[in-house]
Amino acid sequence: MIADTLKKDKSSILLIYTGGTIGMKEDPAVQALRPFDFSQILAEVPELAKFACRIDSYTFDPLIDSSDVEPALWISLAKLIESRYEEYDGFVILHGTDTMGYSASVLSFMLEGLTKPVIFTGSQLPIGVPRTDGKENLISAVEIAAAKDGEGHALVPEVCIYFDNVLMRGNRSTKINSDNFRAFRSENLPPLAEAGINIRYNTGLIRKPDSWDLKPTFHKRLDTRVSILKMHPGITPDVVRHILCSPETRAVIIETYGAGNAPSKEWFLSIVKEAAAMGKILMNVTQCIAGSVNMDIYATGKSLKEAGVTNGYDSTTESALGKLFYLMGLFSDNVLVKSMLELDLRGEISK
Repeated sequence: MIADTLKKDKSSILLIYTGGTIGMKEDPAVQALRPFDFSQILAEVPELAKFACRIDSYTFDPLIDSSDVEPALWISLAKLIESRYEEYDGFVILHGTDTMGYSASVLSFMLEGLTKPVIFTGSQLPIGVPRTDGKENLISAVEIAAAKDGEGHALVPEVCIYFDNVLMRGNRSTKINSDNFRAFRSENLPPLAEAGINIRYNTGLIRKPDSWDLKPTFHKRLDTRVSILKMHPGITPDVVRHILCSPETRAVIIETYGAGNAPSKEWFLSIVKEAAAMGKILMNVTQCIAGSVNMDIYATGKSLKEAGVTNGYDSTTESALGKLFYLMGLFSDNVLVKSMLELDLRGEISK
């Protein structure tokens, strides 16, 4: 009876390797880095054996370099998690760092009503080199994915990124450094947890499901007809019109200056109005790594608002893109999508 109870209480984690630096080790025969077999993960990271949880692995074939990530990967991840959801208490996704923020953002929208953790992690150095950050990232990500409260519920039932001792909400995270172990930041939301001698959870920020008994909804239809217009001094009318009014584009994220400002020139506002009249979804997101869009402060922001541009508040570009892919996949009505964009759906914006 005691053994049966322990077996039931033992957490189970599915480790999903999509590709990326963390899964590499040196092949001494050719002195080159190659992916290792994740079914042998305990041989590479024996510390994992000390956790009271079962760890299984799934490796994508072929492996996907972070810079080659496409929506097809996100759909495959959603399908995989859906098919294994009842078997495991948490999921750890090993992913290349370059597009991890995009993947974590869109998965946060695709997986609605999560009751279990989905933790993205990776590394700046391969797991098979002496100074790797991969082992600590992986060990702590597994520990967080397996953590439960006194009632047996997951402590962090969200899509997150764990990197360099910090757990961040996935749709709040951005890669900000290419050669430092602290590669990711969540400037507009404090960490959900921080790892030191112990892991300290910021329970007041962690989102909980409306019901622990309901299975999540797995959304697997995405509409990716989105472009990004990054404002910069010297941008030309032809470039702006090409991006905003393209017949292949259903929505455009406009990366503006500061609190949501853009050129006040008549030609620019005229093109914005032209795109809005075409029914385009236009979303205002600041280029700043921290802070929020407020289109009621300055005249240029007010002009964008009057022209039909939607407020992205303090959304990251990665999150805005994922939110648009998700909402446009759900709804064909652009007016409805615009109204949904200003709602906080997964903790992605502060209002």
